[in-house]
Amino acid sequence: MDQQHQLKIEAARAALKYIEDDQIIGIGTGSTVNCFIELLKDHTHRIKGAVSSSVVSTQRLEALGIEVIDLNDAAEIPVYVDGTDESNHNLELIKGGGGALSREKIIAAVADTFVCIADQSKYVETLGDFPLPIEVLPMARSYVARELVKLGGDPVYRHGFVTDNGNIILDVHNMEITQAKILEEKINQITGVVTNGLFATRPADHLILATNKGIQEYSK
Repeated sequence: MDQQHQLKIEAARAALKYIEDDQIIGIGTGSTVNCFIELLKDHTHRIKGAVSSSVVSTQRLEALGIEVIDLNDAAEIPVYVDGTDESNHNLELIKGGGGALSREKIIAAVADTFVCIADQSKYVETLGDFPLPIEVLPMARSYVARELVKLGGDPVYRHGFVTDNGNIILDVHNMEITQAKILEEKINQITGVVTNGLFATRPADHLILATNKGIQEYSK
């Protein structure tokens, strides 16, 4: 097992303290979340159900015998656990490397507490080294790309990828993101954009970061 994967497991294990008995929990998508789901196998008796952000996570949860519930049927989501592609000191995030950003953003908006789990490589001073994913309606791809260029980005079509919602992804390179909330709002105003991978208007409440020196936790 490589060191980075071990750190992901440690971050996932540290998030278990946020899971309380007989609750419906929100579950995100990605390699670190996969570690968290695997750890849930010893806690399935405590979990009332889960709301999942992707087909892949749903399949993993159901394989453990955890009931996956439609968000519309969940009265509340006390805690949502998800990973990130980047996080800054304000707990603003870039997410969507796996393409599940829209569903992730919806669950994060509903959740009382958003717990982000990551290894030390995801913590950055300034967002933007990781290309910013934008979910776009297919017919608007070229128009949205032109508008993103006006904002200073270099959008690249993610070939061969379709989101669980049936849309496409533009990954925006070469953007140094110093005002994440403002940029998030500007991009979401472009006609044809479903949403973008900036989680700044609704950042994480807690960031659990696994490092070579142990677990570090940051809170809003």
